[in-house]
Amino acid sequence: MINLLTTVKNTINENRVLPFSVYTSVKEQKLLNVPIVKPLLIIVLSGDKEIGKDKKVVCHSGDFIFLSDSSGINIRNIPKDQEYFALLIEFDQQDFDAFQVNSPQVNAINKQHYYVGKTTPVLEQCLQQFVESSLWAPEQLWPLRKREIIELLCLMGHKEILSMVGNSKVGRRLNDMFYEQDFHELSIEFICNQLAMSESTLRRKLKSEGTSVQKIKDQAKLGLGLHLLQTTRHSIGLIAEQCGYQSQSRFADRFKGRFGLTPSELRKTKMAG
Repeated sequence: MINLLTTVKNTINENRVLPFSVYTSVKEQKLLNVPIVKPLLIIVLSGDKEIGKDKKVVCHSGDFIFLSDSSGINIRNIPKDQEYFALLIEFDQQDFDAFQVNSPQVNAINKQHYYVGKTTPVLEQCLQQFVESSLWAPEQLWPLRKREIIELLCLMGHKEILSMVGNSKVGRRLNDMFYEQDFHELSIEFICNQLAMSESTLRRKLKSEGTSVQKIKDQAKLGLGLHLLQTTRHSIGLIAEQCGYQSQSRFADRFKGRFGLTPSELRKTKMAG
């Protein structure tokens, strides 16, 4: 894992758009209700990761966990040997189109919201090539490399990851829409036109998913805030603005209400000393 860890550290220093994210901390992070909008692969490179409330799942350095979409899960990132370090790769629905995710074999697999496995040398090499290629490969090739990771996991016997890919939910599409529109106020008419459905159909589908337009907007704004706090050195005021909040204090209150700690408290876990 040392080679992959070194490669990832060197790549994120390039300060460019990448097809993956890196979360780090030097102090324990305890986060509540973290939204998982799309299927997410997390490779723990250093430290431990704990997921869940009652029945906790622990991932050690060298483990990976594949998460399905969820409105909110509890997470602890625990540094060991000076730091917690994890590589995160988010997948889109189309990344799974080449796989028979609705086949009888996949449907027979017990549905679950997570899958844990070991990062073998073969998987590590594939991930290292994925990270390295991000420096030269055009963005159009990124989905191909992501599908390569999925296919390798399946060939290695981890087909359970396919059972966690849900249908293209309306909430997920609406979440993407808020991102694309920089969290500006969107009228119901605009949303319905974009999704090609009536207002009654929109509300019915969102209700069946246990959510609403406002809940999705709030989740998207705070999810972006959490991501920017974890991956950038931007000031909290700037992050609040990027997430569509008119004041830093409003952002901090909403952030703590969602995740159980303030943006400042989270930032302190990433600072040595």
